[in-house]
Parts: sequence; structure tokens; C-alpha cells
Amino acid sequence: MLHINDLTYRIGGRVLLDNATAHVAQGQRVGLVGRNGSGKSTLLKLILGDLHADAGSIALRPRARVGCVAQEAPEGEDSLLDCVLAHDTERTALLAEAEHSTDAGRLAELHERMTAIDAHSAPARASAILAGLGFSPEAQARPVGSFSGGWRMRVALAGALFANPELLLLDEPTNHLDLEASLWLESYLASYPGTLLVISHDRGLLNVVAQRIIHIDQNKLVSYGGNYDRFEQIRREKSELAAKAAGKQLEQRRKLQSFIDRFRAKATKAAQAQSRVKMLERLGPPISVIEERPVSFEFPDPEPMSPPIIAIDHGVAGYGPGKTILRQLSLRIDMDDRIALLGANGNGKSTLAKILSGRLDLMEGDLRRSPKLRIGYFAQHQTEELNTEETPFDHMRALMPQALESKVRAQLGRFGFGQERADVKVANLSGGEKSRLLFALMSRDAPHLMILDEPTNHLDIDSREALVSALNAYEGAVVLISHDPHLIELAADRLWLVADGQVSPFEGDLDAYKRMLLDRAREARREGRDPKEAGPNRKDERRAAAELRSMLAPLRKAAQQAEKRVEQLTGKQSALQEKLADPKLYEGPPDKVAALQRELGEIGKALADAEDEWLEAQTALDEAAG
Repeated sequence: MLHINDLTYRIGGRVLLDNATAHVAQGQRVGLVGRNGSGKSTLLKLILGDLHADAGSIALRPRARVGCVAQEAPEGEDSLLDCVLAHDTERTALLAEAEHSTDAGRLAELHERMTAIDAHSAPARASAILAGLGFSPEAQARPVGSFSGGWRMRVALAGALFANPELLLLDEPTNHLDLEASLWLESYLASYPGTLLVISHDRGLLNVVAQRIIHIDQNKLVSYGGNYDRFEQIRREKSELAAKAAGKQLEQRRKLQSFIDRFRAKATKAAQAQSRVKMLERLGPPISVIEERPVSFEFPDPEPMSPPIIAIDHGVAGYGPGKTILRQLSLRIDMDDRIALLGANGNGKSTLAKILSGRLDLMEGDLRRSPKLRIGYFAQHQTEELNTEETPFDHMRALMPQALESKVRAQLGRFGFGQERADVKVANLSGGEKSRLLFALMSRDAPHLMILDEPTNHLDIDSREALVSALNAYEGAVVLISHDPHLIELAADRLWLVADGQVSPFEGDLDAYKRMLLDRAREARREGRDPKEAGPNRKDERRAAAELRSMLAPLRKAAQQAEKRVEQLTGKQSALQEKLADPKLYEGPPDKVAALQRELGEIGKALADAEDEWLEAQTALDEAAG
């Protein structure tokens, strides 16, 4: 289907692709990955013919239909459904000709062709795609121009999927989607009948969809069989083998060179020294082990604060009379909370984030917030507010006017901005670098609570992993809104469901939430209803959730207590081991050493028992939760 042969492309004197070669077979689903700025989007533009290579060639199967998402969001008064249907240009042309043709023979040919391409089922297929991407039947009938840019980009994605091209090229298709739509898209692409080449930093999507991974590495295209996890495993193993080979060769070179230096001047050893010189030459140049520079994320830790840091009682949130979004808000947030907000776009997640961050006041109810509480707020649209003519250093200096230059640069350095990148204009930063700059600006005063609204949209996979590590090391509270299941699973330990105008704890993990969404979608298809409104009767659903919470409460408490005991014993064990490792201890009375060793043995037994108890309690909780 697609052959890329010895492709070379330069931009501004910088080489992005250098004699790069890859082949994509018909019907394969391929993930294209690489660091931000490595040339992924450029490669798609080269395939589409929007850019021209400096050398090499790109060959597509003759007459193959190639599709992609339009860069510009659709506009106008056409309905969403009509906008999507228009992407099937053959069907549109056939309908237009049939409407005006008076030739009976030609009309018969037109209707025969429309039957062959299944034109009559097109509205139903287009509607199903729009529903999967979050549009209700009522929304599908509205003019596309009445929606915001993000929602209109979903319509553009729906059009590309509906056109069903033989080669579909997608560049970060989940960026404008919520978690619900992302899960639907994963399922849709996993059974895509044509050939798919998708750029994504969403490892969940790549694991479900991709059969092969093409990695842009050192300006080359390197292919790996399997999904993203398999690619990562093979790449890690190759790196370890290369490092071992390099180390082994370095040791050989050292020994040979040592022999040569020692015996070259001795007549009796000259022959042996000369043979070692030849052996050294045959080893060739040192094996190069090139490791990509790790991405840096480090959030400064705030000072402790008494709980709760935020509490809301009987809150009502919205944007004025008749525009109430959330009711009956009763919640609290403590310093050690890691909360992810679940729920479809439009249900009020961003409204809740604005309430918590102080950007929106409650219409009714009571909100208590410590006067010393510092809150960091991240939203992707903030990249548009950056001054493109200023540097990261200029932006940080404006927020830290009294700080020494070294302190300003230290805060930027926490997020990967060394001397060179800190002094580059924002206009010349990549999308990922702009996001990292926002993180640096947001966390400059060590906030007690960070509210992150879609923080991973422009981060590559390595940056996402660095973000996960930084969030887990951070000692403040976190509230996440994200379509990235991997981030939610690794960084959040509580889930709040924002739905039906309310915010409630979701008793279950992310897999349970996914199962609930799939069950609702299946029920909706059976009953011909909107998937967003599908599912059990709301009253029954709330009753079932309450019963589940009641059943799980003692099990969850037992698991938490067991985990706490394990942590306490582990801390005691580490402290004793540190004492016993001190050489000065053994200069004192032997009885003291013996007593510490006995205590260490007792703690070891207690720790083993506590770990067994924790495992049993957690297993019971997991089984009860389903």
C-alpha cells in the first residue's frame, strides 16, 4: 500500500529524515511514534504531497484513496450530519446527478451504483460515527457553525472516518476528545477495514489499535512488530544489548591498548605488540550507544496544610439564571488526594475545575478554602495566551520579579528548559515545550493543589511518563481532567463521576468505568437511543451504586489499614537497617547490636504477616468490586 524509500527531508538546514525507508502493507494498522519535533507530522504531509522530499521517494498503490482529517474545522449552516455525509464525494455526486437527470437508463445506472456503494445506509453510518464521538441526535441536526472549534474538529474526524479511505492518516486523533469518545475511537480503529497510519502519544490507543510501530529514531524509520508495549520492550532490550556490547568492546580495547603501551618498546615483545595493534584495528571504532535525553518534570513540594484544603457543602454551580450546570455539590479535598474527573464533555468537569480554582463562584452553597491555599491551574488553551515574541525566561521573570536569575532558571530547569531552550522565543517552541512552560509557570510558587485540564494533549509518550512520575512524587493534591487512561490509572487513586448535574465518587476502577460505558452503548444500540442517555434507570443506577459503596466500605477500610501498617513497619525496618549499617555501632556494647538484630528479625516477621493481611484484604476488595 505504502512504500517509503531512502527519504531525505530537511527544514531550515536541520535534517528530519535521512535516507529513511519503511513499508506499510495493505490492511495493516501502524502507529507512528517519536519524540516531539522528530518529524512525524512532516512525514504525513510528505505522504499527502503537501511537502516535497529533498531525496528519495514515496509510492502509493495506484488509485488508492487516501484520507486524513482536514486541518481547518468545518464551518457554515450545514448540519453536522450533512457535513459528514459530504465527505463521501461519490455518493454526493450520484445523488446530485440523480436529482436532475431525466434519462431513465442513466437513472437506473445511478441507482445501481448507489446500491453497490450502500449509499442508502450512509445517513445511519454517519450518525453512528457522530454518536460515538459524542454528538446526540439533536446535536447532529444543528448547524456546524454553532459549535466551538474543538467540537467542530470532532466533526472533521467523523468525516474522515465516514469516507472510509483505503489509506487513513491520523495525527493525534484523540486530542479533541474526552475519555468516552477516545474509548469509542479505539474500538472503531481496532476494526478499521483499510490501512491505517496513526500518529499518537496515547499508549492505550496504540496498544489496542496498532499491529506495527514505526519509530522515528535518529532520522531513520525503524519498524517493530506488535503494539506499543511490545515496541517498548524490544527497544529496551536492544538498548541493553548495545550497552553491554559497547562495554565489552571498551574493555577489550583497554586491555589491548594497555598491552601495546607496555610492550611496544621491548624487542622480545614487539611481535606480540604488533599483533595486538592489528586486533585493535579489527575491533573497529567504538560502538556508539546513543540515549535520548530524558524529559524533565519536577513539581516543587508545598508546605503541609491541615485538611481539608477545600470543602463544598450544598453547592450549586453554573453561569447565571437558567444555566445551572452542577447541583448538590458536597465534597472535600485533602493534601494527599489524587482525583480524576470522569464524564463526557459538557457534563460540567471544567465548571467544577473553575469552581475549585476560584475562577468561578458558586451560585449557592458554601465553599471553604484556606486563605493560605495556593492553587496551580493548567488548561491547554493557555498556550494561546503566551507571548510568542518572548522567551520562557521572560515569562518566568515576569511572574518572579524579585527572584534572582538563578532561581528563575532553576524553576525552568525543573521542566527541561536549560540555558539554550530557556532563551528561545515561544514562537519557536514545539507544542510539547509550550505545555512544559505552562507547567513551570503554574507551579512556580509550590501550589498545594494542582488542577490539570487535559495536560497531555501535546506531550509525547516519554514526556507523559515523566509527568506521571512527577505527579506521584509531588506532595500536594491533584485534580485531573484527562482523556488519557494511562495517566489516570497511574496518577489517580480516586475517581469522581460528573454526570446528571452531580459529582459523586465512582466506586470502581477505570476498567469498571469502561465496562459501564460499553454496556450503555450496547443497550442504546438495542433500543435505538442516544448512547449518552443510555443505561439503566437513573434511580436504579444510584441505588445500585449506593449499595455497592455500602458493601465495599468495610473492605476498603480494612485494606487501607493493612496498607498503612505495612508502610509503618517498612519505615521501622529501614531505620533499623540504617542503624545496623553504621560501623560506629559495632564499637559499642555487643548487647546493643544483638538487641537491634533481634528487633529487626521481629519486625521482618511482622512485616511478612502484615503484607499477607494486606494482600488478602485487597484481593477481597477487588473481587467484591468486580
